[in-house]
Amino acid sequence: MSGSMSVFDVAGRSMSAQLLRLNTITSNIAQAGAVAGSEAEAFRAIRPVFGAVYSQNFQQDGLSAVSVEGVMPLDREPMRMHRPDHPLADAEGYVYEAAVNVDEEMVEMLEATRQYQNTVEVVSTLRTLMARTVQMGQ
Repeated sequence: MSGSMSVFDVAGRSMSAQLLRLNTITSNIAQAGAVAGSEAEAFRAIRPVFGAVYSQNFQQDGLSAVSVEGVMPLDREPMRMHRPDHPLADAEGYVYEAAVNVDEEMVEMLEATRQYQNTVEVVSTLRTLMARTVQMGQ
């Protein structure tokens, strides 16, 4: 990473990453139960892929942050259901339900929310400590 990095940079990147994670979870839950006329067209749950970014002075400050490498579909097969009456059914009468596990998405949501809240608490504590340090110097 070019330039120096602060704890606030790390926290900001962390919060942005968790917000992206929550957005992908929301998309997945919104698609749960959706059907398509072919396996290829069926929705597959998505997840962000994260990487590490190190500060320019990592050897001295030890700071690293998260970076978003992309958003990828999970390798899951949609459920094939025989519903010949459905308007999207293929020639054999099958539709393909989105490959989304709602229970798993809810666990992901709880984890992302907790990570976000933990980061907010760190920033809040750091600001309080900085304010006290300034008051001690007066």
